[in-house]
Amino acid sequence: MRTTTSAVAAFGAAALLLSGCGSDSLDDSKDSGSGGSSSSSSAAPAVKKDDALAKLVPADIAKMGTLTVGTDASYAPNEFTAADGKTIQGMDIDLLKAVAAKLGLKLTFQNGGFDSLIGGVTSNKYPLAISSFTINEKRMQQVSMVQYFNAGTSWATAKGNPKKVDVDKACGLTIGVQKGTVQADDDLPARNKKCVAEGKKANKLVVEAEQSKVTADLIAGKVDAFAADSPITAWAVAKNEDKLEKVGSVYEAAPYGIVVAKDQTKFAEALSKALESLEKDGTYKKILEQWNNGDGAVNEFPVNPKA
Repeated sequence: MRTTTSAVAAFGAAALLLSGCGSDSLDDSKDSGSGGSSSSSSAAPAVKKDDALAKLVPADIAKMGTLTVGTDASYAPNEFTAADGKTIQGMDIDLLKAVAAKLGLKLTFQNGGFDSLIGGVTSNKYPLAISSFTINEKRMQQVSMVQYFNAGTSWATAKGNPKKVDVDKACGLTIGVQKGTVQADDDLPARNKKCVAEGKKANKLVVEAEQSKVTADLIAGKVDAFAADSPITAWAVAKNEDKLEKVGSVYEAAPYGIVVAKDQTKFAEALSKALESLEKDGTYKKILEQWNNGDGAVNEFPVNPKA
């Protein structure tokens, strides 16, 4: 879960990745925009414009033509770059493209640092952002958020768990985390306070700007384990099953939210209604399942829910 923000990059991409929507339908993956912007390369379900829902979009948003969406494309499988190093893809990308298609909007995705995205929305650089943002009160003081998914925290360690990592008793370990995440800002600091209070050694945190580097650090043996959102940990382990394994259970589940400006509540409501429609017709679940994230599905999409 990501809060105020979010092997080497090439190695991380190889290890992890192995591997605009139109106004009437979503059925292609053509590049759009520039400066690290592009549409998803995955085969997302085709989505038709809903004229009634499109009328809910505020005029100032609709007249923009193509909306630039801020995202940090380093968080597979939710948002990450394809093998070409340019195309941005993932569950969040496909889902927001489907929402936009329902509303008759066009999108281009711009890759940026996770800790700059909310500022980009509040400064009107982006009309919206999607990047596995955990919904919390602090964030909702700055922006409006539309719930769309649920995730918890889980850990990974080296295959065979040679360091005997026990998530419930973790003290004195070297733990990898991504900058600006719940794990870096809240979870591990709280754990360290408990370790010290019990007379044990605090964990050393290795904080990286991108999750791909966190994963590469674990594969290279630079850290004993890493903590990340449950879908991200599951993806990293699946792509590196000969080197990594999950350890412990998923904990502290919380919702993700699409981010829009604080005063764009009508736009947020339109996004919410589009998500409801996608859930009703089955598209929402199909997209999640394409990225092996079906367990995180929700059936309500409130704006600014109680955190």
